[in-house]
Amino acid sequence: MRLHEYQAKQIFAQNGIKIPKGKLAKSVDDVESIVKELGKAVLKSQVLVGGRGKAGGIKLVNSIDEAVEEAKELFGKNIRGHLVEKIYVEEQLDIDREMYVGFTLDRTNKGIVAIVSSVGGMNIEEIAAKHPDKIARKTINPKWGLWDYQIRELLYESNMPKEYFKEVFSIVKKLYNVMVKYEAELTEINPLVVTKDGKIIAADARLNIDDNALYRHKDLAELKDYTEIDQLERIAEQKGLNYVKLDGDIGVIANGAGMSMATMDLIYLEGGKPANFLDIGGGASAELVKEAMNIILQDRNVKVIFINIFGGITRCDQVAEGLIKALSEMEVGVPIVLRLAGTNEEEGRNMIKEFLNKTKEKIILVETMEEGAKKAVELVKEV
Repeated sequence: MRLHEYQAKQIFAQNGIKIPKGKLAKSVDDVESIVKELGKAVLKSQVLVGGRGKAGGIKLVNSIDEAVEEAKELFGKNIRGHLVEKIYVEEQLDIDREMYVGFTLDRTNKGIVAIVSSVGGMNIEEIAAKHPDKIARKTINPKWGLWDYQIRELLYESNMPKEYFKEVFSIVKKLYNVMVKYEAELTEINPLVVTKDGKIIAADARLNIDDNALYRHKDLAELKDYTEIDQLERIAEQKGLNYVKLDGDIGVIANGAGMSMATMDLIYLEGGKPANFLDIGGGASAELVKEAMNIILQDRNVKVIFINIFGGITRCDQVAEGLIKALSEMEVGVPIVLRLAGTNEEEGRNMIKEFLNKTKEKIILVETMEEGAKKAVELVKEV
């Protein structure tokens, strides 16, 4: 779960990291009121997408009239598919230098990667390419945590000016604590700025929380902005399904993330394009299968549905029952390719065969997932 900048900054401030003065605005009147209080300000569109500045989503304003005009332009603006409904209004900073501090999960090495750079303001890949001598990385063992000597090494290796050592050292330590305390996947300050009067402030903030840890952080779960999530993804989440909308025309239902991704890969290999990723998980009930069908059918781009089930904990007869319920209650109108293998596969197949005698819906039973992917792609071409 990615938080908005204003939300991340509130958390940073609660953990001792200095941030600029700022308030959230939900209307042009709010912007006017806040700018009256702050003076020269920065209007920052709050959308969960990178590159806001390049897309025209961040504006410097030097007067109330200018702020009102820019706010009128920003509210409702489409930034890479996201509509601006909130603006974070911050004081302008007199910046002397930009730096970078961040932490991210390294799942391959089962650690947390600390990254410090004595330059900032651009994405970390650009920094690494343009200033390799001013960036330092270190993998932290979460079992032992971040040690002081490791922070000092990061500062030395990134060529951090000595006059900033003490304060940046403290910020790195505090940001690591945020990473661990909130079970984040990513936490980043870019840029971390030095102002002309010598203050070191987090001018931007990014914080991504592990979705699987949200049950331990109810307060963070409440911060989730559902307006930024695709409507079908939101419905799926509420039903306990893992769904991601894609831009293809073959709907995919499978059990397990690995099976779902393998199914999508096979569709691509056959020259097709999946319309979604939908994992019903292990031990899916008939009701959950029915809900999965309901979600898939709300996507008007779907021309064929490929259901690929390998029954372990998941019982094939329950999948068949859920599919039959869905088809009995709604008009599908698109062909369904169905592979049932594993626990109770014969029972499930027999249920489907019996149902086919009573329905006009087109269901093609296949033996293997390779056969299923090929058939789904063929059917799309026929539609």
